[in-house]
Order: sequence, then structure tokens, then C-alpha cells
Amino acid sequence: MFAASLTFDERYRAIDARDARFDGQFVTAVRSTGIYCRPSCPARTPKPENVTFYPTSAAAHEAGYRACKRCLPEAAPGSPAWNLRGDVAGRAMRLIADGVVEREGVPGLAARLGYSSRHLTRLLTEELGAGPLALARAQRAHTARMLLVSTDLSASDVAFSAGFASVRQFNDTISEVFGMAPLALRARRRGDAALPAPGAIDLVLPHRGPLDVAGLFAWMAARAVAGAEVGAATSFARTVRLPGGPAWFELRTDDAGRVRLRAKLTQLGDLPVLVARARRLFDLDADPLAVDAALSTHPELAPLVARVPGIRVPGAVDPHEMLIRAMVGQQITVGAATTALSALTDALGERVAGFGDDAPPSDEGAGARFDRLFPTMAAIAAHGHEVLRGPGARIRAVVNAATALADGTLSLTAGDETREPRAALLALPGVGPWTADYVRMRVLGDPDITLPGDVAVRAGAGSAGIPADPRGFDRWAARTAPWRSYLTAHLWRAVPPRERTTR
Repeated sequence: MFAASLTFDERYRAIDARDARFDGQFVTAVRSTGIYCRPSCPARTPKPENVTFYPTSAAAHEAGYRACKRCLPEAAPGSPAWNLRGDVAGRAMRLIADGVVEREGVPGLAARLGYSSRHLTRLLTEELGAGPLALARAQRAHTARMLLVSTDLSASDVAFSAGFASVRQFNDTISEVFGMAPLALRARRRGDAALPAPGAIDLVLPHRGPLDVAGLFAWMAARAVAGAEVGAATSFARTVRLPGGPAWFELRTDDAGRVRLRAKLTQLGDLPVLVARARRLFDLDADPLAVDAALSTHPELAPLVARVPGIRVPGAVDPHEMLIRAMVGQQITVGAATTALSALTDALGERVAGFGDDAPPSDEGAGARFDRLFPTMAAIAAHGHEVLRGPGARIRAVVNAATALADGTLSLTAGDETREPRAALLALPGVGPWTADYVRMRVLGDPDITLPGDVAVRAGAGSAGIPADPRGFDRWAARTAPWRSYLTAHLWRAVPPRERTTR
């Protein structure tokens, strides 16, 4: 259940039970102490008359509260509401997480959402208790705390990595939010925390409940584009183009079962953007207990959920790239699509040096070349027809889509309203409902997408005793709303790999 739908009494019962399922969904501010906490804070439960609940830490900051030093609410997973919601607040939070306010300011964020700066600030303040500047400031504080306790980067490097304009602004914000200076906050980190080499970036990415990390790694490994990605049974690494230049990152799990991010960046200021995209790639802000509980009420799905608790819907680090991958993969196997995309990247991808030197070996063995970025849309628009193979209509459709993305005719971002991209994508030659909806699932993180025409979904449905014909499946799947994307993920897992054609 999402916090937005909870009453005061329900929230209070959650904090009295120290229920970690609600961490990140709201914070508890205590008037008698001036501190706000996550719901699972081990401190004594405050009296109800001293409690105010806020939807975001930014709202608590704006109200004059500082973060609890004991439970560190900034270290909680992000709210799953931003994945579920397609309204202005949800879209704004996704764009803020992607660094839009730092790069384009509030006017740029407002323009992307179709509002004036003043109206957007009013909307977010009414909905979330804080405007876009405060929300972006809270994110910077969270990133800075994460770097202070997880790395040995200098204070100045932490400041600029987190997106602060100056060291002074960084010091003032950390002191105000956490009630201590940055170096004092660093000194409180756990003594048993394993730190990377000086100057390296190696962070823990928190998540809720069970996580089907083996399934995520297997998904990524099966689709890894040679030269730009390396997938293994326990890790996934790739190059990525960020606002400040090329970067490289690796996701893996440690001995404690935590998801870790290791990264190299051209500009340290891109780190918050990379963290947000990595979290979306692995769907780390989902609420798996709520999803599993809802799907398990259906007898046909209960065995699937029991077999794979905490399933996630893979996201995308680059919306434009995701559209091209989906279009190339239409109506062919995963292996054939990966081969075609690898050839495209080898021919048109920009070569980058040094970023992949520390990449893990793939399941095919060590020594795989890892020195390319996925091609830009401009490169595919200009030369895709020379490299791509297959039906001429498909090649023209891919090149046409790349051209539209490159010249701005088509806009596709993680902050789009969920319905508009579908209409725009369907207007492109060669893009049908499967591609449009698949892209919405992967790019927008929409949790309620169904793919009735997908061959693997139909095979999985048949094996689970669910109607496998498109109309029958669509009608049956409606009962699992708003979690149909997770239903889709379970059905993909329910069929042998050789039958899967989904990109």
C-alpha cells in the first residue's frame, strides 16, 4: 500500500511497528525534538500529538526539521510512488532525480512538464510539501551523505559530485539537514564498512524487501551488447553517455546481498544522474512486498510468485537507446537482436578508452572488448542503413525513428506522461502496440503494462493456466492492475529461454 493512500492512524501504526516496508514512502517529523525519521527508526515511538507526517524529506527540511542521526532517513530506498504515478508530481520527481534542475534549472523542468515555473512550484508544494528547488536540494544532500559514508573522496569532490555549486553551499546544507558538519557525518560511518580504493566510487544502492537479482543479471547478460555491455551471472557492467561525458558502471551484489554500484565518470557531477539511472535499470525503488501480495491472491500466479519473490521489471539507462533496441528486436529472437545491435555498436559506436578496464568477465570468458558507447541517434540516422541487416521496411523504420529522436521531432524521456509517448510512438512507421508498450514499460517504469501479443508472455500464460490468446489474456490480466508489468515479468520467467523473443 502506498503512503499517499494511508490515514494518519495507519501511518502511526507503521512507525509504532517500525515497519521497514514504508521506509522512503514518508518521513515522521517530531515537534518535540525537531527531528524527522524513517518509519522503521528504532528510537522510542513519539506521542501522536507530537507527530507530523511528510511525503518527502524535502518537505520536512522546509518545515525546519533535521534528519535523524540514528536511522538516517536519507539512506532509505526511494518512494515506489514515483514509478506508479504518471501525474505531474511523479514525472517531476523522476526528472529531478535525473538531474534536470541542476542542468536546466526550474524553468527547464517546468518547460518539460508543460507548466510555468511558478505554477509548477505551487503544484509540487501543495502535493509534496516542497518546491522543485527544495526537492533537488534534498537529493543533493542524500547523494552527499551516501558519498561521505561510502567513499574516501575529499569533501570538495563529494560536494561537486553531489551537484553543489560550491563547497560552502555543501557545508551549509549538510550541517542544516543532518545537524553536523560533513566530516563529522563521515566519522559516524560504521567501522566495518569496506571502503574502495582512495578516489574510487563504490556505493550501496538500498532497496526494499526481496530482490530477484539473479533474474536481473540473467536478463542483462542475455541482452548484453558486445563492446558496450558485459553481463555475467553475478554482475552487469556497461558504458553510458551522461551529460558530462562518457561513464562506466557496474552493478553487483556483495556478500551481504546488497546491490553495489561501482563507477568511473568523466565528470563527478554526473554521479547523481548515474545513481538514478542505475536504480531505474534494476527497479530498485519498487515495493516488492505489495506487488507479491497482490499477485499472490490469484491462484494461477501464486506458484510463480513463490518461485520468484521480489521480481523486478528491468528499466533503461537511455530512453533513445531503448527504442532502437526494441525496434531492432521486433519479431526476432533475443540472440539475433543482440547480434544485430552488437554489429551496430561496433560500426557506429564512439570508442572510449579506460572506462571498461575494470569490467568483470562475461559468462563467455574474460577478455571481451569493452570500449564502445551505444551509437548516438545522429549516427544511426546517418549510417544505420549501411550497417543494419534484414527487411528494408524495418531498417527504414529504425533509421526514421533515430532521425526523429536526433532532430527533436520525437521526445522520449523518463519524465514523460505515460499515455502521450504511446501515441507518438504509434505514429512512427514500423512501430506497433508491442513496441510502444514495451518502451513505456522499460523507459517510463510504468508498472501496469500488458503485452498480449508477446510470444513469450503467451507461452508463459499458457503454462500458468491463464488464457493465452491476446483478447482472453488481456481480459484476464486486467484483474492484476496496477501491477500488470510485474505479471508480464513473471510470465517471461515462466518459459524456457529458447522461446523468449522479447527485447
